[in-house]
Amino acid sequence: MTTSVTRRLVAGTAFLLATTLLATLVTAQSGKSKESAEARLQRFADKEEIENVLLTYGRSLDSRDFATYSSLFAADGEWVGGFGSVKGPANIKAFMEKNMGTGANTSNNYHLLSNFVINVTGDTATAWSRWAFVQPQQSGGAVIAQAGRYDDTFVRENGVWKFKKRTAGNDTGRPGGAQVRPAAAPAPTPSTGQ
Repeated sequence: MTTSVTRRLVAGTAFLLATTLLATLVTAQSGKSKESAEARLQRFADKEEIENVLLTYGRSLDSRDFATYSSLFAADGEWVGGFGSVKGPANIKAFMEKNMGTGANTSNNYHLLSNFVINVTGDTATAWSRWAFVQPQQSGGAVIAQAGRYDDTFVRENGVWKFKKRTAGNDTGRPGGAQVRPAAAPAPTPSTGQ
């Protein structure tokens, strides 16, 4: 073989290998993009941190710890719900104390939180979840007094996930016309029909 034929054969083989390699890379990239292990771990860590914010929200609401409750909101965070709407942690704290009081939760009512759907995109996130408000009854047992959903947006503020906006929607009223009474309320006297 001559030198020029050898060069053309080597160049052709190199071109064929480069084309095959490029086609393989393009095919791999055109499918679902591969997220790095580090990025996946960060996303899972972010989701866990946001889930902890959601659960801390419920615990602090039920214990009437409005200092902790309001600290879960960003500096310009907003709460929207049945009482109205308010912005900023200090205003949210004062708003909740006004509407729910500053004393202990003597009726022992509480919230059940469920169905968390959390989507993280960098330093922002959205979440959707369900809530049910449970009230113990003087006669024993408890009733779900109300139920609904939360629609949330989050922001990472100084490295910590916070509510940017929390919207509480009430989807149901009292079940089957149940008469909801705090545990401390006296039971009604049955009517004699007279």
